[in-house]
Amino acid sequence: MGTLALLPTLHQPTDAEAVRFGQRCVTYRELRVVTAALARQLSDARRVAIWAQPKLETCVAIVAALAAGVPAVPINPRLGTRELQHVAFDAAPDLILTAPDVTLPEPLRALTRLDVDLDAASAPMPPEPDPESPALIVYTSGTTGPPKGVVLPRRALAADIDALAEAWAWTAQDVLVHGLPLFHVHGLVLGVLGPLRLGGALHHLGSFSVDGVARELGGSATMLFGVPTMYHRLAAAAERDPQVAAALGRARLLISGSAALSVADHHRIAATTGQHVVQRYGMTESLITCAVRAEGPRRPGTVGPPLDVVALRLVDENGEILEASDDNTVGEIEVAGPTLFLGYLNRPDATAEAMHDGWFRTGDVATRGADGHLRLIGRRTTDLISSGGYKIGAGEIESALLEHPGIADAAVTGEPDPDLGERVVAWVVAAGDSPPAAKELADHVGGLLAAHKRPRVVHYLAALPRNDLGKVLKAELRPDPDRGLQ
Repeated sequence: MGTLALLPTLHQPTDAEAVRFGQRCVTYRELRVVTAALARQLSDARRVAIWAQPKLETCVAIVAALAAGVPAVPINPRLGTRELQHVAFDAAPDLILTAPDVTLPEPLRALTRLDVDLDAASAPMPPEPDPESPALIVYTSGTTGPPKGVVLPRRALAADIDALAEAWAWTAQDVLVHGLPLFHVHGLVLGVLGPLRLGGALHHLGSFSVDGVARELGGSATMLFGVPTMYHRLAAAAERDPQVAAALGRARLLISGSAALSVADHHRIAATTGQHVVQRYGMTESLITCAVRAEGPRRPGTVGPPLDVVALRLVDENGEILEASDDNTVGEIEVAGPTLFLGYLNRPDATAEAMHDGWFRTGDVATRGADGHLRLIGRRTTDLISSGGYKIGAGEIESALLEHPGIADAAVTGEPDPDLGERVVAWVVAAGDSPPAAKELADHVGGLLAAHKRPRVVHYLAALPRNDLGKVLKAELRPDPDRGLQ
């Protein structure tokens, strides 16, 4: 089918393993058969929803929709009733694809249902759709309002996977293992379509577990995708168990994304396994835009330079381009290039607000080093604190707090202050029964960073609120009345 095929492996299939979930797996030849048969049933649909449980049927459904040229809407099974109602109304899918044994929640039962049958008769593959046609509609988390449907074209998926393959020397010889959800870019585009486009294999754990990761990396797996919460648990397990450390040490690449990996956990994993975790950065709207290279420096706390196909710049509050590479000047990340989305479904207003002159405003802020590597500060609206005339990034204070042995987890926000404008507030989870005092934590941060970055207030929590990908939900941070305030 030529170079324009999104999944060329389906047009020249082999008997090599493609996707495995536990004891259930399909080869590329088997995947082509079931994909072609299912794609024929979707050919008249305008749009299809997919109940995106971590199952083999979900992967087959996504691939079939792509083969049919029908935009697929992966739905998070953990959404609440109101969120499901919004997605179903906004996307208006003609069908919903699911595994046969699933009971769908009430808001989705009015949709025409099609169960994914893995025992299908052979059929011809449909012609390859236009590269600019919509492939996926992925809904954002909705932290600033109702979730928005991000329309991703086939062109963006292919360009991003190929650029990451170049950055990570990712080939058909690699076996990827992960336990990520299949309704986000990380687990779905990178974690499923990546191996399938390149001809490698995916071993999905169903759900993350240290034992599962160790088992797969101790076998044929060569790469691991994870989020910082997972690597935090792996770091602790590797320190306790030499077999876990050895399994992680065998990997060709350990890759972290979806949030910033703490410098402390980077060093812990390096100390026990010899591995330096590779970080990358991206968004649903832009896919992955930065990545630490497989061959190159792996500076802890950075997400690497832009991918070769990506144009990236930092701008100040007035939109002026920042040329500084001092690893200190903070700017908002803007992105352009072939990995960008087509727009938000049914939201031309939101699309116009996010885009200007071909550049996508990410809302994320970062600094850039002399080596071109970016260091993420966080979201402009929640992670950039204006205090005493300084622009302070929450991320670097969070990393500093995590280097204290008495802290297991940490988040930093700003709150109004009549003198400073905003004051730095820390939200911490203690590593033991006796949490370090607020002054001790402030002095610890002050010893690592500038004095104005010390937290002025410390809240103690039993746990930080996080979403499915481990990102802290800062809008939900509330003091723990049992711990009190220091």
